[in-house]
Amino acid sequence: MGQLSHAGIYLVQTLVSLYLLAVLLRFFLQLVRADFYNPVSQFVVKVTDPLLRPLRRLIPGFGGVDLAALVLALLVQGVAIALILSLAGAPLPNPLLILLWSLVGLVGLTIKIFFVALLLTIILSWVAPMSHHPLADLLLQLTEPVMAPVRRIIPPIGGLDLSPIFVFIGINLLEMLVVDSLVTLLAMPRGLVLGL
Repeated sequence: MGQLSHAGIYLVQTLVSLYLLAVLLRFFLQLVRADFYNPVSQFVVKVTDPLLRPLRRLIPGFGGVDLAALVLALLVQGVAIALILSLAGAPLPNPLLILLWSLVGLVGLTIKIFFVALLLTIILSWVAPMSHHPLADLLLQLTEPVMAPVRRIIPPIGGLDLSPIFVFIGINLLEMLVVDSLVTLLAMPRGLVLGL
């Protein structure tokens, strides 16, 4: 594989990862009913709308869940896998295997999104505890559904919220037990699937 192929793979992985991040953020922000008028939310909507709007005509939402966004994320992940394999000069596997790899990649990317969102929330609470920056507000709205159940079990001790530690432990366990097991089971190449 030549330098041009490496550059092409890098470009595809970078651009598709950014777009997948936007699609999954839109899905989760809608799921947690985050502020739609937040500037960050508006940016995510504008970036994802051109592909998501036509797909919504075919795939309606169900119970507040934007199924079209999930299907779009799977399609983008699958096309990226096929494109990266083609650029690498490898044969395309069974479409069902590409679908399974795409699902595992989306689960891995979801775990990473929540890990980074939680980490940024903690850092912002130390650096700017009373900040009402649009990104800080959105991160709080995104992570609160994960944090609230843990806070009910583990209340703050002396004003110190220890629940993020346990959420980080849970996130790492999910990645090790679910994602890593599926990667091994499905013989997934790590650099190929976005989100891993």
